[in-house]
Amino acid sequence: MKKFASLILALCMILSVAAFAEPEAAVMTYADFMAAAIDDEVTVETYVQANQSWWDGKISLYTQTEEGAYFLYNAACDEATAALLVPGTKIRVTGYKAEWSGEVEIADATFEIIDGEPWLAEPLDVTEYLGTDALIDYQNQLVKFSGVTIEPYTYEDNGETVNTEAAFAYKWNGTGEQGDDLYFNVSLNGQTYTFTVESYLCGADTDIYKAIESVEIGETVDLEGFLYWYNGVNPHITALARG
Repeated sequence: MKKFASLILALCMILSVAAFAEPEAAVMTYADFMAAAIDDEVTVETYVQANQSWWDGKISLYTQTEEGAYFLYNAACDEATAALLVPGTKIRVTGYKAEWSGEVEIADATFEIIDGEPWLAEPLDVTEYLGTDALIDYQNQLVKFSGVTIEPYTYEDNGETVNTEAAFAYKWNGTGEQGDDLYFNVSLNGQTYTFTVESYLCGADTDIYKAIESVEIGETVDLEGFLYWYNGVNPHITALARG
């Protein structure tokens, strides 16, 4: 009888713990994510498209689904897991919706690799939206800009425009060196935009890094990359095709 009573007590304790266990967060659609407020907790399932260099237990990921894209900033990740994040890998992510200088991202994220057929996005040509309010609807997606022209690189410093008279600069103000981010300007329909080769994504040994180092002012090119945002459109470019 005592043994039976003990079993009943143990079962009651298990049921009690289960009753108070935190329910698993519901997976959001992209529309749900966009409707969420900044600082809201979010959970999404998405596919890795590319990643910045792993460092100190963290990794930043460019991810996308057929509905839209998510940038994960400094997600918690060990080095062994980072090696498994090949393009196309499906992951479930939980973190907080955040915004930094116009870039909507998922911060303080944790994730797990889940089963699913690999999926890769095709670059979407958004040239027609460059310079319009509609462009931000494609934020963080893999996109393409066709027929843009390389301009002399300029930047703003204390309210003044500085013209480097070069096709690109190492760092935003030209104070860097080879291996740092590359900044360059392109124009379309009379408007100029700043694009970037993010060195943690595409380092000095990559084709795109070398290609931007070799471009000439006035050259017309097609560009692909992830539609990052920093005080306006600032794509992280991953590929270039010359006309």
